[in-house]
Amino acid sequence: MLNSKELIEKAGISRATLNNYISCGIVPKPEVMPPNALDGAAPRLGYFNDEILMRIAEIQRLKKSGWSMSRIAEHFASGKEEAEQKRVDPAEAVLPEFSRTQGPKVSIDEIGYPAYMVNYNFELTWFNDAARQDLLGNIAQLPSESEARSIFKYLLHAQITGADVRSEILRFHFGLAKLRAPKSSFFNLCREVPRESMGMLERLYNEAEMPGGGLISQTFIPGRGPGAVEAMSLYGVQFREGILFVMAPSEGVSEDLLSLLARRDLVIRDLVRKRLPVLTHVAVLVADLQGSTKICSELPPEEYFELINQIWLTVDPIFRRYYGTHGKHAGDGMVYYFFPQPDCNYIWNAISAANEMRQEIRRISKDWQLRKGWANELYLNTGINEGQEWLGTFQSATHVEFTVLGDTINYTARLSDFARGGSIWATKNLLGKMSAEERQRLKYGVRRKNSDGQEVLVTSTYSTVDNLIDLNNGRGEKLKDIARLPITEIIEIKA
Repeated sequence: MLNSKELIEKAGISRATLNNYISCGIVPKPEVMPPNALDGAAPRLGYFNDEILMRIAEIQRLKKSGWSMSRIAEHFASGKEEAEQKRVDPAEAVLPEFSRTQGPKVSIDEIGYPAYMVNYNFELTWFNDAARQDLLGNIAQLPSESEARSIFKYLLHAQITGADVRSEILRFHFGLAKLRAPKSSFFNLCREVPRESMGMLERLYNEAEMPGGGLISQTFIPGRGPGAVEAMSLYGVQFREGILFVMAPSEGVSEDLLSLLARRDLVIRDLVRKRLPVLTHVAVLVADLQGSTKICSELPPEEYFELINQIWLTVDPIFRRYYGTHGKHAGDGMVYYFFPQPDCNYIWNAISAANEMRQEIRRISKDWQLRKGWANELYLNTGINEGQEWLGTFQSATHVEFTVLGDTINYTARLSDFARGGSIWATKNLLGKMSAEERQRLKYGVRRKNSDGQEVLVTSTYSTVDNLIDLNNGRGEKLKDIARLPITEIIEIKA
């Protein structure tokens, strides 16, 4: 989800214009929620779904066509926008009108120009053969570790004629990086770059300008490749999963290429299918609905599915806001992966998402108690763990799903089984990857019995699972594989 400031920047409109759209009823009112750690100190902020960019792009198109605000309001109110024109992607707002065709005639495989994709850590995730030859130094294949895939390392070693050409390409990349990466993350973006090149890269980073509104950016490149003098345009197409770069001739850009770039849904589907497994650090969150069998038996089928859908619709925006990626899970539980980000701590994101999810489930639980007149409490029992694992995809003819392989997710699932009463349990390994300052912002620990037999929380401590539960009976049987795992309960995030 986007807060109002992010929406204004991405859509390229003023706050007054946004307020006018809302007052006219052509843009829905924002959802008011507590801000995340990066959104400032205000107690509540308004958030919009990412899809609102599409609505604003359509409004701007209609205004350019001479429509009045009242006519636009009637247009959206009547539900005729789909009959008038196919849903407009915000990326199309910066493309020539002729690129909005029925559909692209070429696929990502058929782009004859250098094309490659990076994630928001600017690590290579895909490239075509033209990019390998012209820009990426004829690399044979990507390294298995994500941290060894820095695009800046490859661009520095590419056979590019002219320092000005290389500098312009690097500045364009840094300008897009600034949209998500603060200056403090500069050295992380430039991992494995030779020390003697860091001064030059830092100068280019400081010189780079962030692109304006729109999800497709473009810059002019005076020449490329050994002996090449042809002027080129470098495009950067932003997706939730990363940025696709395409370098094409400045003159005579084909309609098919522009049409393909405008159909971002098809592009990202093809790119995700081609993504090779990568070894990456990841924080895994697994949550299960406690007593789901009992709840299912007490509710009519339509109400049970209504409850599950309400939970999903409530928590999914939270995970999206903290850059969580939905993973594979059977039944009515959920799995989310949190990967390193240039502008925030992925481990803190996982904990924050779990904490907000717990607060929302308490609200949903109270709503259903009032509605049904029952005493049932709804709990999502949550486990969080961190590790370095292989990220890949499971694919069918119509579906692509991210998954992580290894003990990290298996242990996290067992930790979710261990949790009760909506508690959040995390491994010592996960908290150990945080700074001391970050841990001080958490209230965590293990409950112990004192000399009077009363249970008290001993803060900032851990315990192995076998010291907290009898593993020889009941649900303890399936926890034996994490018996010696040091864990702690996340009580709250301190104000």
